[in-house]
Amino acid sequence: MSDTMKAALKTLQGDFEIKEVDRPELAGPDWVLARVRVAGICGTDLRHWKEENADLECKIMGHELAGEVLEVGPEVTHVRPGDRVVIETVLGDDTCDWCRIQQYNLCPHLYEVRMKTVSQAFAMYLAGPAKKFYKLPDHVSYEEATLLDTFSVGLHAIQLSGIKLNDKVAVIGAGPIGLGQLQLAKLCGADVIVTDVVDSALDLAKELGADEVVNTKNESAHDRVMAFTQNRGVDITFECAGGPSMPVTLPQATEITRRGGKIVIVGGFDAGKTAIELEWQRVQMSEIKIIPSASYSFWGIYPEMQMSIDLLAKGKLNAKKLITHSFSLDDINKAFETADDKEHTGAVFVALTV
Repeated sequence: MSDTMKAALKTLQGDFEIKEVDRPELAGPDWVLARVRVAGICGTDLRHWKEENADLECKIMGHELAGEVLEVGPEVTHVRPGDRVVIETVLGDDTCDWCRIQQYNLCPHLYEVRMKTVSQAFAMYLAGPAKKFYKLPDHVSYEEATLLDTFSVGLHAIQLSGIKLNDKVAVIGAGPIGLGQLQLAKLCGADVIVTDVVDSALDLAKELGADEVVNTKNESAHDRVMAFTQNRGVDITFECAGGPSMPVTLPQATEITRRGGKIVIVGGFDAGKTAIELEWQRVQMSEIKIIPSASYSFWGIYPEMQMSIDLLAKGKLNAKKLITHSFSLDDINKAFETADDKEHTGAVFVALTV
């Protein structure tokens, strides 16, 4: 095995260049080295696309991936060379109070830690602590497994929401996160209405079980939701668009959620301060609960990644329908252009074969 590997490095301008870099090594007896087979492009990645950021220059990005185990440390027992695995990329410092109780998604040093090891999907090889490597069932493909990070994010939001049988639910945003959220809400027995501005994404939402869809370019989300809920508003709204959409979608969430209902923020904010005007008096007088949801970790004694693997393996989640495009790592810039221009390309989840 070579001491170097192919990797896509972030440029100052925000796109990528393919270079040879040092291959990662096992940093401890409980570490694993894997050959990355498939990586995915998510909304967080797209928010950094073509954005100048000196902090990310020459960094390997990507946090949705599956691969094959090549080497394990002497203390690793649950995986071995040749195993097909999905790699969880939510990794804390293992020293803080939150990591101690398996709430590592809240670790104060989460991003600086994960980006040094497991959150480097756009490369040939990746190494990290063995506890982040989960064996895949034989019938789950690498491509499908790459969506397990997305499903785990949605699963954590579902847990926080307290969703109940027959709840009326709105999902704002029909990207991979929103379409995963839709499937999970339907599994819980909810009736779901999905909003977006891209018709192809809404068509897919219908295929995946949405009871109703709304293109908010052409129709009023408020009017459609009120008709859907006998003029009450939904019990739970999952905001799954995030990023630059948030100043529009978060107020929209407060307008379509019923009195005493909940809004779960699943879509990510950009770093720094984001100014969003809300009708705070109405939110307060309606006792609408706004619940932020951050990545995933454990729920009780169960790893949310393993829960997602089980749901996918049992056919309760559909990953195949979300994979609309596939490119090689060498064509990563074309892949990002395709993912970013979803209104014209119909892209939902874009996979990279490494």
